[in-house]
Amino acid sequence: MNRISKNLRKNKICIIYLLPFFSLFALFVILPVLMAMFLSFTDYNLLQSPQFVGFENYSDLFFNDEIFTQAVVNTVTMALVVGPFSYIGALMLAWVLNELNRGLRTAMVFLIYAPSISGNAYMIWQLLFSGDQLGYINAFLLNTGIISSPIQFLTDTEYMMTAVIIVTMWTSMGTQFLSFVAGLQGVDQSLYEAGAIDGVRNRWQELWYITIPQMKPQLLFGSVMSITGAFTVGAVGAALCGNPSTDYAVHTLVNHMTDFADIKFEFGDACAVATILFAAMLLCNQMIKRLLKNVGT
Repeated sequence: MNRISKNLRKNKICIIYLLPFFSLFALFVILPVLMAMFLSFTDYNLLQSPQFVGFENYSDLFFNDEIFTQAVVNTVTMALVVGPFSYIGALMLAWVLNELNRGLRTAMVFLIYAPSISGNAYMIWQLLFSGDQLGYINAFLLNTGIISSPIQFLTDTEYMMTAVIIVTMWTSMGTQFLSFVAGLQGVDQSLYEAGAIDGVRNRWQELWYITIPQMKPQLLFGSVMSITGAFTVGAVGAALCGNPSTDYAVHTLVNHMTDFADIKFEFGDACAVATILFAAMLLCNQMIKRLLKNVGT
């Protein structure tokens, strides 16, 4: 206790400066998370006081809700594809663009980052994947004789997941890509000269032994954004394929949580889904941290 008091007195100026941020963070992040965890063990519909039901919401989800099972499979599938590929793709793309001159690099970074802040990005993909002969992809395939009738990319369960994954990867690269570009710009160039003296012979060795170890803060930030984006996919599928989608083919945990909260007003079940998502993201984040510790060693 004395040690804690001593540290508080020693760092009181830092604590005073951090207090406004921490107060807002606790109010708008920590408190809602704790409330969601508590409500996940209750039966709550906004009109009545929460009634404690224990693990009933979780047991209903795992054993009685077939749509939840489908949502878990869809979410994991998207996370396993979108997360790693968008993460590695953003890193490789940032590494390549870092070799360009400043003007061209700035223009390319803007073009790649723009989709993540565009509110009408889905309209472009709806035109591309449109299920009639006027859709750009269908028109091309019909004109070249590859197909004889339009493919229903956004309603046929055979193609829906692929379409949503492509669009999700395109829209999810922005923030982590920007952080990787910033990290590459901050690497001390003298390290490459020292590496050449120590036996680094090619660009791939430079990337593995010098660049990536110097970018660990940006890599960690990018991994958090990638995990969050991969597990919280829902808006893309709803915008392209509707909610619910055909046979729930691209229905994710976020869509399921939204259904419970906005349509059924079963906030206990919605909070249970949110808690499961939160736990999954924490677990993946810890795994990424462990992997990054061994990078470049």
